[in-house]
Amino acid sequence: MVPLFLSVKSATKILTLSFIGIPYGGMKTAFIILCLLVATHSMGRPISYVGGHTIMANSGPQSDGVYWHYTPNINYSLGLDYQRDKISDESFSSARLTYLINRKNTAKSQRNLYLKTGVGLNDSDNHFYALTGDWETRRVFAGFSATQTSGIGYDMFEQTLKVGIAPYLGAYGDFHTWLMVETKKNDMDDDRITYPVLRFFKGGALMEVGYHKKTDWNLHLMYRF
Repeated sequence: MVPLFLSVKSATKILTLSFIGIPYGGMKTAFIILCLLVATHSMGRPISYVGGHTIMANSGPQSDGVYWHYTPNINYSLGLDYQRDKISDESFSSARLTYLINRKNTAKSQRNLYLKTGVGLNDSDNHFYALTGDWETRRVFAGFSATQTSGIGYDMFEQTLKVGIAPYLGAYGDFHTWLMVETKKNDMDDDRITYPVLRFFKGGALMEVGYHKKTDWNLHLMYRF
């Protein structure tokens, strides 16, 4: 039985050791990435302003899902999601927590490091935990994630890296565009894929779409209020 939310300390240790290439608990060695190059402040962020709600819909090669979260405190958000796991062919609901480990603001940039975890409400065999981070200015973006996912009949570790650039700078409330590239690899097929991503947003609404011939379309929609 997996606890609803892993402790921040233990889960961060597991993912950090694996991410820098030290095996931990049987997880395969991941690559070193702390990239330092991102989009706009706050749009892709898993923690909103205090009292804010966020609704997301995602469709990708491994799952389709809908996710809502609420931010009661500047350091964490709580949420629920419903997803169809394409690997196990199971559909289930999950409770989720995102915790802000570290944030640094400067006059021109912001850096964030998060711990994310979630567990199925009906079956704790469906669970995940992830270490994610980003660094951003108004012009450039870079982010990474290291995610351990367990479903019915499988376990998977995946690492991703995304970098992007804004072709123009808009004011608050304008329509913004980002040109991005994402690369990812998991230990189920051990094959890295790299593909282009377009991100568009205006106000509290965001759309992100990517395509690779192996995995087909990746779609992410978000609305914050």
